[in-house]
Amino acid sequence: MGRTSRKKRSTLANRAIIASAALILGGGGLAAVNVYASAGEGSSGPAHGRNWQPARQASTIDCPEVVNEIPEVPDPARAEVDRELAAMDTQITDAYRQFADRRDRMARDPQLAQNAVLGPLKARRTASIDRIATAIGRSAQRPEGLGSLAPCSLRADDEADDPTDDGSGGGGDDHGNGDGQGDGGDSQGQDNQGQGQDDGGDDQDEGGQDQGQEGNGPEDSDFVDIRSVQPNGDKPARRRGASRGTFTTECGRNQNGKFNPDNVIAAPGVANGAHHMHDYVGNQATDAFSGDDDLAAGDTTCRNQGDRSTYYWPVLRLRNGAAENDADADGGGRDQNVGEIQTPSQVTLKFIGNPTGKVAAMPRFLRIITGDAKAFTNGDANANASWSCTGFEDRQLKDKYPICPEGSQVVRSFAFQSCWDGQNTDSANHRTHVAFTQDDGRCPNGFRAIPQLVQRIVYDVPPGPGFAVDSFPEQLHKPVTDHGDFINVFDDRLMRKAVSCINDGRKCR
Repeated sequence: MGRTSRKKRSTLANRAIIASAALILGGGGLAAVNVYASAGEGSSGPAHGRNWQPARQASTIDCPEVVNEIPEVPDPARAEVDRELAAMDTQITDAYRQFADRRDRMARDPQLAQNAVLGPLKARRTASIDRIATAIGRSAQRPEGLGSLAPCSLRADDEADDPTDDGSGGGGDDHGNGDGQGDGGDSQGQDNQGQGQDDGGDDQDEGGQDQGQEGNGPEDSDFVDIRSVQPNGDKPARRRGASRGTFTTECGRNQNGKFNPDNVIAAPGVANGAHHMHDYVGNQATDAFSGDDDLAAGDTTCRNQGDRSTYYWPVLRLRNGAAENDADADGGGRDQNVGEIQTPSQVTLKFIGNPTGKVAAMPRFLRIITGDAKAFTNGDANANASWSCTGFEDRQLKDKYPICPEGSQVVRSFAFQSCWDGQNTDSANHRTHVAFTQDDGRCPNGFRAIPQLVQRIVYDVPPGPGFAVDSFPEQLHKPVTDHGDFINVFDDRLMRKAVSCINDGRKCR
């Protein structure tokens, strides 16, 4: 899905109107209006494996992340496993839509939730898990025990982690899979079990379209006044021999409007694999079906044509009630992502060194996902995006959106993994082939330091809780779910230049 034009950013007049409606500041206090959040959403932190109690209003569906429990996937099985993982995300999306349309009724009748949502979802997940195990078993030992990951739970607003819980409700574990595996289209052989048995009632009075689209987050508790945040974010001290240089690549701000809801890293070959829209800069050939040869031959928005890398992240939307032109499209309104997509006012893509030593060249077509698109239900172990405001960037937020004062702009930052296993350009869960440095700045044993991509994305949006990143529907647009994706398509000459600049302490472009 592409676009040839973008809507202008908010005028100062619009900023003032929205700011006056959304934010009242005085004496350091904050009062915020939650324009689109539904009454059923909660502000509690991530919870795992909880049994839903009917006395509490549920806000979303919580499912274990199967990809993290799969052993190494043999190459012959990779495509089929990826499709099934993608189909499982579609199953959750479909179940969430049914849940959102009946949320109030399910609060009164928990058996309806089991019969209409959780039971059918478990059946579909069980079938997909069995196909995954079968595909792996054709080339390697068939994995056992994956069936225990099929059950999901409804997560209540005030749930918190409970160390005594036995996990029978089927919550997620603490290891996310970045951008998830997305929609399977026609699900590539997905079964038709349990397509959401209905009780025959008319549910339009229980929320309907508005609740399913504009009513799934974020809420006012997801925002905080940046001026109330204490400075934080210490970095490892540089040691003698550190690589102190930088290499900056200039690839624009997606002014040409390249968007799609695919994820070629986590859900290759699957249309709408992310269930949310991505901004793309750099390689213009990127979609779900792009192979390495396609990327190598693709056009690039980067000033240096030796950089054909793909850089992408979820779009940020101004949730002002205006209908974007993807309001009836996959990744947009059909997946509960609504509002005007905001073109960044600035995008900086910088590669930096290691605080303890030299860096080595990245392999071409290395794929890295940072952050976790499902961190709201998985937990924050892999959450990695930071939020701040211009003029206040010594104050970084991980699980809140910032409310910036007038004249200050919203800043999203991603610091990607900077240690590589020396062998693989990807891994089954899209994580284990790369790693972050340890607390002392060194790479873990068996990993080598590579240039670290640091992305800084700035937006001119009105002060107040009127914006959010796109997300999987059941993740409720929480800031902790923010994430970024990168595929290295530097040519060899440019990579050598970048490594040399970083290791020699120079600042290059």
